[in-house]
Amino acid sequence: MEITVWHEQGRVDVTVFAIEGDITVESYEQLQERLEQEQQHGTENLLIDLKKVRFISSSGLRAIQHIFSLLEKDNETVRKGITAGTFKSAHLKLVNPSKDVLHLLKIAGFDMFLEIYDNQERAIASF
Repeated sequence: MEITVWHEQGRVDVTVFAIEGDITVESYEQLQERLEQEQQHGTENLLIDLKKVRFISSSGLRAIQHIFSLLEKDNETVRKGITAGTFKSAHLKLVNPSKDVLHLLKIAGFDMFLEIYDNQERAIASF
């Protein structure tokens, strides 16, 4: 798996992770570590571009969940919002998943708390 990182300016600074390759048990830690490095440099808003990801394993889903937890600071508000079905992350969004990856994300319930876009410009503008 390779991660290309760049920054876009919308209403706020957005860090974009473009991932190429599958997110699996062999590579999920790389994704988590890269976010932790970016957070040390001030990253608060992350857009993960999944255009070149064909498969996400359960470890990959855990990595996305871990990233979500690192970016969302108010755990009580998050918990209440997810329980009520009203919460969407303001700090983590996904873009360009393939049909199969989108299906997996929906089955796992990630669409309940993450916005998923099919257009990078709209995704950046949503922050």
